[in-house]
Amino acid sequence: MLYHLFEWFRTEGIRFPGSSLFQFITFRVLLAVILSLIVSTLVGKRIINFLKRKQIGESVRDLGLAGEHTKKGTPTMGGLIIILAILIPTLLLANLEKVYIRLMILSTVWLGAIGFLDDYLKIRAKRRAQEKGVAYKKGDDDGLAGKAKIFGQVMLGIIVGATLYFSPSVKTWREYQGVPKAGDTTVIAREVNNRTKYFVEAKDPITTIPFVKNHEFNYSKLLPESLRAYSWVLYILIVIFIITAVSNGSNITDGLDGLTTGTSALIGVCLGIFAYASGNFILADYLNVMYIPNLAELAIFIGAMIGACIGFLWYNSYPAQVFMGDTGSLMLGGVIAALAIIVHKELLIPIFCGVFLVENLSVMLQVGYFKYTKKKYGEGKRIFLMSPLHHHYQKLGYHESKIVTRFWIVTILCVVFSIVTLKLR
Repeated sequence: MLYHLFEWFRTEGIRFPGSSLFQFITFRVLLAVILSLIVSTLVGKRIINFLKRKQIGESVRDLGLAGEHTKKGTPTMGGLIIILAILIPTLLLANLEKVYIRLMILSTVWLGAIGFLDDYLKIRAKRRAQEKGVAYKKGDDDGLAGKAKIFGQVMLGIIVGATLYFSPSVKTWREYQGVPKAGDTTVIAREVNNRTKYFVEAKDPITTIPFVKNHEFNYSKLLPESLRAYSWVLYILIVIFIITAVSNGSNITDGLDGLTTGTSALIGVCLGIFAYASGNFILADYLNVMYIPNLAELAIFIGAMIGACIGFLWYNSYPAQVFMGDTGSLMLGGVIAALAIIVHKELLIPIFCGVFLVENLSVMLQVGYFKYTKKKYGEGKRIFLMSPLHHHYQKLGYHESKIVTRFWIVTILCVVFSIVTLKLR
């Protein structure tokens, strides 16, 4: 909103000190980070106090983990703090006419609403148990049904995939080979290093393959030529899978104080660099990555997400004063997935989201191996002492804060390695 206000000032010829700064994306990105930090730290305290008054506390299952009983009653649904700290700076500082900004605002609200409903149903089940005078045991059947969560994630995947495939505002620039014919308006000429390069706007469903010299891959090549007219179906299915997988991976990871929050902030830095590089023509040409018009504006949303996570970490670090709940964890994972798809770096997700991936795999392996051994030997066996993986290390006697810090370090390594792939091919 402020962006549009200052744009109106500029078109009307109204000038005052500092008004021209809003034309620069770097200034608005830094301002988004600062504003989101202020919102999350100042508004966060008020929301935590409100949650305490309403007795919206976490119920903890007895898993035999060190310090788990100290978490009982800690306010949950703190993801509302992150959502507000993302949306307020984005609405104020970003160009709301850009399709990428609108898509990310929708993704934030959509997945935040699904997580909020899940948390609310769990709290309601707890209160009903208290009213009946029976002991409440946290289970999988007291929140939003798993199928309902998946349905919501699938619907968002359809919206994101269809928008990116069909929207006329979503385009990439591909280098034109040869010299265009005179009067060809489809070819765009740009001066690069004192020589003219030619580009054409493309709508192909492409992605970036890491570590490969000719590093672009068209999803339609996965289909036979007779079916390539329906490549949009394949693309949307891929988007659905990525959003669902990363969103659930983030949700599973949210089991220790500050783990998902800090990991998401670090991943946000990685995605912010990708978005800014691909949205800047000079950087995109220098790094030999695809140029995506209007993408740099997305760095403002990412800056707000990073600031929101860091600000929330003020209250969520050990010992946590508030938990984000599914309100925050489902939202952060889905937003990260959508951002990766928009910047065409979804094949790098297993690297920069390595912690989410390993946490997800640990649960799948544990459950799969237990069922297999139970069927074969009559007694289920386990690979880990407990899953997800962070609980395995708790069982080994590692302190919670040590586990979180080391997972952050692993994420930093994954993020740095992902950024290096811009030139490593």
